[in-house]
Amino acid sequence: MNPNKALWEKGDFTQVAATMRESGEELVNKLGITKGMKVLDLGCGDGTTAIPEARLGADVTGVDIAANLVAAGNARAKAEGLGQCRFYEGDATDLHELKNGSFDAVVSIFGAMFAPKPFDVAKEMVRVTRPGGKIIMGNWIPGDPTLVAQILKISSAYTPPPPEGFVSPMLWGIEANVTERFKSAGINEENISFTKESFTFKAPYAPANFVQVFKNYYGPTMNAFEAAEKNNKSDELQHELEALFNDQNTGGEQNTNIKATFLKVTVVK
Repeated sequence: MNPNKALWEKGDFTQVAATMRESGEELVNKLGITKGMKVLDLGCGDGTTAIPEARLGADVTGVDIAANLVAAGNARAKAEGLGQCRFYEGDATDLHELKNGSFDAVVSIFGAMFAPKPFDVAKEMVRVTRPGGKIIMGNWIPGDPTLVAQILKISSAYTPPPPEGFVSPMLWGIEANVTERFKSAGINEENISFTKESFTFKAPYAPANFVQVFKNYYGPTMNAFEAAEKNNKSDELQHELEALFNDQNTGGEQNTNIKATFLKVTVVK
């Protein structure tokens, strides 16, 4: 089985995505999406940004590698009566089922960054975007002191080293790497721009409970706990994550409200 597919079908990312709904909608509302636009939401999960895009009247195609998240996204779209929002299984490194230049915008918020073969990912995103269209990515930043970068950093200390040839998804959070990837796909450097923005995770429960959500439902954290358990270090990992979540929480003892910084990439084809 494709290891990336296995990772994202592990657990149930919808449990984490539930804390991302409000910020997902706020982010989409600033992207300039209008009625009738054809949008590809790549690495869409269960629709954190795809559903709000469809609410604005866009014709949305969501693509994700995880079958369970595709099913959850289609169920959400159906429940809201969003017939112009459809989710499919697919791989960001090879979107052969999608025609050249068929989308006005390609959006990937914390999605395509986790696919392997980043140069292939950039090439495919550019290929399916029409001339004059936009690609918008949201990518976590390596070494950033805020939540997600720190979760991944802490977790990596407990897991075995990655296989030879592995390219860290966090390199999508470095401007020079992003520029190199899109230039190799035929984009002029002046058509690539960056801003740093924040995304807030909100949950009606304490930060310690939020740690449990990651532990039980988020593939990378699940893998970290499984590896830590083998070395009798799961309590140590738990303690580190709880300290991180508590330190960054601004929601009080019984609610979670944690901001995370990300790199917003805008590419004009």
